Amino acid sequence: MSSQIWFITGSSSGFGRLVLENVLESGGSAIATLRNPDALSDLASRYPPEKLIIVRLDVSKSDEICEAFAKAKQHFGRIDVVFNNAGFTLLSEAESAPEDVARSVLDVNFWGAANVSREAVKFFREVNNPQGGRLLQSSSEGGIEGYSALPYYCASKFALEGFTEGLAAELRPEWNTKITLIVLGAYHGTNNGRNMKRPPPHPAYIDARTQQPIARLHLYTKSAAYSDEAARLIVKAAELPDPPLRLPIGQDALEALRRKGRSLLETAEEYQSWSENVTPISFEEFYSKLNQETAKTN
Repeated sequence: MSSQIWFITGSSSGFGRLVLENVLESGGSAIATLRNPDALSDLASRYPPEKLIIVRLDVSKSDEICEAFAKAKQHFGRIDVVFNNAGFTLLSEAESAPEDVARSVLDVNFWGAANVSREAVKFFREVNNPQGGRLLQSSSEGGIEGYSALPYYCASKFALEGFTEGLAAELRPEWNTKITLIVLGAYHGTNNGRNMKRPPPHPAYIDARTQQPIARLHLYTKSAAYSDEAARLIVKAAELPDPPLRLPIGQDALEALRRKGRSLLETAEEYQSWSENVTPISFEEFYSKLNQETAKTN
């Protein structure tokens, strides 16, 4: 049985809903956030307020993020785990995506997640007594490798990966805050298409013979695992005493990390000689010269 208090974004469907159910079934408590609270009416009728509160939250609106954390503080007094899960997929070639839709992917998947992360770290440090907490970021193999027909989705996950690495490097040990990127592969039944936008394919990417969108075909034939076990592993990850920064869950996620690692090492070895005569400069020397140039300009 778990006594952890979870704050979960995007809990209406997919892994948000599955993780929420696992937390409650194991004895934990949760602040479930989502854009449409009615989607969790069945759980609200089964669990009392001391176990579950449902809060409306659109993560693309920073004021709503602050309000949701304030409600969590008022109701439970602390948060042990934040599962940063809200997001959606844009299935579209780079040339066929409307700019406003492409920007919205970054607004939700990256900026929304980044702003939730900031509030989570602040909450763990300034509200929890004793200090500490776990931040689980819902990443993807699409944050490790770029895939055709998913360039904007991959961009949002690549951005989250980089942001999270930087944020983790800034945390002070005494805050007792640990962050893990949950690198997920493809799973059946996580959203059933509800969290995916699909603009019509660009004509240049349609095969003249089959009339099929070439860049999208690999997604239609891609295998996927079932999601229930993965959700249980996400909950388990929050209990690891020394969690990794990046945790792959699923065979395809594992392979994506392996392929990327091999590719980076092979490239570094092949082009090692290109950097051998590049003169290094210390940051101290660099900033000294920069300050000198700035003083001259001013």
